[in-house]
Amino acid sequence: MKKIILFSLLIVLIRPVHAQVLSQSNQQSVRNPLPSPYQLKWHEKNYYLFIHFGPNTFTNKEWGDGKEATAIFNPSQMDCDQWCRIAKAAGAKGIIITAKHHDGFCLWPSKFSTHTVGQSIFKRDVLAELSAACKKNGLLFGVYLSPWDRNHPDYGTEQYNTVFVNMLKEIFQNYGPIWELWWDGANGEGPNGKKQIYDWERFEKTVRSISPQTVIFSDIGPDIRWIGNENGNASTTNWNLLDTIGFKRGIGAPPNDTLQQGNYRGANYIPAEADVSIRPGWFYHQTENNQVKSADDLMNIYLNSVGRGANLLLNVPPDDRGLISSYDSSALINFFKKRSLFDGPNLLKNASISIGEPDRNNIKKPYSWYYVLKKPVLINGLILEEDLKYGQKISAVNITISISGETKLQQKITTVGNKRIILFPQPIETSEVAIVVLESKGMPVFKTLKAF
Repeated sequence: MKKIILFSLLIVLIRPVHAQVLSQSNQQSVRNPLPSPYQLKWHEKNYYLFIHFGPNTFTNKEWGDGKEATAIFNPSQMDCDQWCRIAKAAGAKGIIITAKHHDGFCLWPSKFSTHTVGQSIFKRDVLAELSAACKKNGLLFGVYLSPWDRNHPDYGTEQYNTVFVNMLKEIFQNYGPIWELWWDGANGEGPNGKKQIYDWERFEKTVRSISPQTVIFSDIGPDIRWIGNENGNASTTNWNLLDTIGFKRGIGAPPNDTLQQGNYRGANYIPAEADVSIRPGWFYHQTENNQVKSADDLMNIYLNSVGRGANLLLNVPPDDRGLISSYDSSALINFFKKRSLFDGPNLLKNASISIGEPDRNNIKKPYSWYYVLKKPVLINGLILEEDLKYGQKISAVNITISISGETKLQQKITTVGNKRIILFPQPIETSEVAIVVLESKGMPVFKTLKAF
């Protein structure tokens, strides 16, 4: 009987797809929401760029007031292909652009506004050019569309909800496919001094009807949640689950620490995205050229976001020429070089493996993976990934790094989720690696167990 159990678990480790029968039967006894196919694909693209671009780029503001003359927007050297080349060279999987920020200026010639590139000296359709450049460079394309509009005369009336729906239709029908739609809950006064009551349900239904594969971000989803800060930091415990009853999108969201950690028994599968800017501000300001985050800074952010199971949305704003500056591109490329550490061969690949699981006579015995290497090697850290198509299950893991039976490092972690990166303070010579799952919602199913 024990040999059969060990053989089954070995298949789970090496070929997770074969764990379906075992895991699904266990899943029925543990109420644990599963991701949609689109959320699973989103998890795979765990690092991409944000582009804040618009009149604020020229007025040196972060939040425009909607009174800016359209003539001010004139990025005479704009090259969306340059943005995409840099994003791709930096290892990013896509770009999300601020199609309309709070000032109401549209980066496409919308028929439902008079505050657009169509009325500017520039004239060119930024969304069309970026969508084409993303396709050319094999990148995903997403849009940020602020519901707040400080320019539109209908803002603060029911008619504005129709305006916003029509804008969504324009974007999805003319510039798709749209991979991710980004909403914040910004809600201030419009030019008439009124605030808007947003019809979120109508907005979401519009998107779902046109593009059901698009994942939608807001503070509480429906598909992706905010991480609770703009520093790019996820919590060391990060559940992809969230309870949303009693909260409304844009107002009354759960406390930030709840957004960071999620809910262990959350009713909805809403994983976290961590947004942060490479600069102090979100839009380009020349005075911040010497304050661009270094490759080391970006690496720490990556470890605290992607390395804790969240996705990373890194803002890199083009300058007033319409180009990503050399300050930003240099930091991005050096950041990419540092991350190459994780892409090396799996140093556990040829190790012998002993696998254990609880049995009827000893239900307190944990699930365990014990690797013995043929000869000692230096390792910098570990990467653990759950196979999330069976749900996120693991809540406590003990890791022991040894050489010839002598413990060199022991570390406890909580959640694993999409990816958990454990980077050691310094390389450790090891001949044994033990991974013991102390707590889990049923049988854990790993997609990756890697030493680098």
